[in-house]
Amino acid sequence: MKFNIDILKIDPEAETKRVADFVADQTKSVYRRSGVVVGLSGGIDSAVMAAIAVRAVGTEYVTGLILPEKESNPVSGSFAAKHARELGINFREVDITSTVDSVGGYSRRDAYIKSLVPEYEPGYKYNISLPTDLLERDSFNFYVLQVQFPDGSITKKRLGIDAFRAITSFANIKIRSRMIHLYYEAERSNMIVAGTTNRTEMILGDFCKYGDGGTDIEALAYLYKNQIYQIANHLRVTPEIIQRSPSPDTFSLPVTDQEFFFRIPFEKLDHLLYAWENKVPEEEVAGVLELPIEAVNRSFKDFTAKNRATAHLRELPHALW
Repeated sequence: MKFNIDILKIDPEAETKRVADFVADQTKSVYRRSGVVVGLSGGIDSAVMAAIAVRAVGTEYVTGLILPEKESNPVSGSFAAKHARELGINFREVDITSTVDSVGGYSRRDAYIKSLVPEYEPGYKYNISLPTDLLERDSFNFYVLQVQFPDGSITKKRLGIDAFRAITSFANIKIRSRMIHLYYEAERSNMIVAGTTNRTEMILGDFCKYGDGGTDIEALAYLYKNQIYQIANHLRVTPEIIQRSPSPDTFSLPVTDQEFFFRIPFEKLDHLLYAWENKVPEEEVAGVLELPIEAVNRSFKDFTAKNRATAHLRELPHALW
């Protein structure tokens, strides 16, 4: 099919059935388990996964876990709980602060941030972000630490690679701690853990190895984020979740997925990624999306770099047999 603005349109009901059939087969025939556990983040992907799991195995065989820690955005839990009630599934909330703290220690993280920003004190909010204007101009792909003071003012500190790794390693503890709790629930209840990673995240590596990337099945991994939204609207997912900006929710100061990782607005991202995957000529992409060819070129280079740098996330561990 020739590249066009409707290239990502799907039949939501047909794709819902396709995913539900896959989940049912994996649960009953492959793993031989009784049901499905989904980590409910208050975001669009986990909401869709939970709704499709209900279609696959039935309401009574789906369990939702809401797994906040002390720095989580409070709306995440409230949106997740509302969606779970609307689905009619069993769910519970487990505060994982103690799990996170037992591994990395919030105080150790705070001491490290203070070494970068001396004015920082425990309890101050922070995040890290990238420039989000990749389509508008050439810019270096460097991260910035943002610290919010009690008066609401924000100071910024450019991060070198070692500082970036140190801070994100702590954030990843949060993600991996959630997976510990999901597997505890799954194993004690004879269920499987359903992942929520979509194709956009999978191709570009926006997931944590042995965190949200450590699951039994990834039934949504063939669908672009754009298509997840199409299914969400079809399934009438909680409107607040659909309208919410996607976020990793691992920092105390909110940051969107665009600010933290993708650098491109979602209304353009998936079309550009599809074109990159399918080797659509840049001139054709620029014309269809009404973008300068330089913007398309920058996005393709960024996709290539991200895909190459995160290749190991999509592979099993290398082993000698």
